[in-house]
Amino acid sequence: MCGRLTEAFGPPALLWRAISIKVVSVRLAILACVILSACGADTKTPEEQQELEQAFEESMRGVVLDGNFTIVPQADAGDVSDDGPPTLRSDRYEIEKVVKRAGEIWTFHARIQYGDKDVTLPVPVRLSWAGDTPMVSVTDLGLPGLGTYTARVAFYRDSYAGMWWGGKHGGSMFGRIVRSD
Repeated sequence: MCGRLTEAFGPPALLWRAISIKVVSVRLAILACVILSACGADTKTPEEQQELEQAFEESMRGVVLDGNFTIVPQADAGDVSDDGPPTLRSDRYEIEKVVKRAGEIWTFHARIQYGDKDVTLPVPVRLSWAGDTPMVSVTDLGLPGLGTYTARVAFYRDSYAGMWWGGKHGGSMFGRIVRSD
């Protein structure tokens, strides 16, 4: 049996990696479907939208996004060097404030910490709404000292979750929003 699996899928580590990537992909696809279906039912008045935006702005003042991210090599980027399951690492984003600029463009004034990286900078994002849930979207955004990233992140109550890509890697990100009282 193991011989046939190895012939069909390669070494067990590659099979584990393929299964792990598919599980994460299915979960993210389900999340995307839920969010997209909520977008179709969006019938807020301008006043209700303004209240949501003001509440989000206030809720993100002086908070820390304390969480984790996974690293999964992107096969389409030619990175097949990692044969193991996705790697889980910690990250931390200290948010001084978020400010709405125009339309869906917002700026997150943040200190970003992960690995040996530690930078403070304004991060311009597109922020859209799935019902009452704010969603940040950046595509090929260059961040000085960090690199170029694409990400989709949803915020709800005291949690955040999303997905990211940068260079030859990508993965999921999730954590809690810690408020300073």
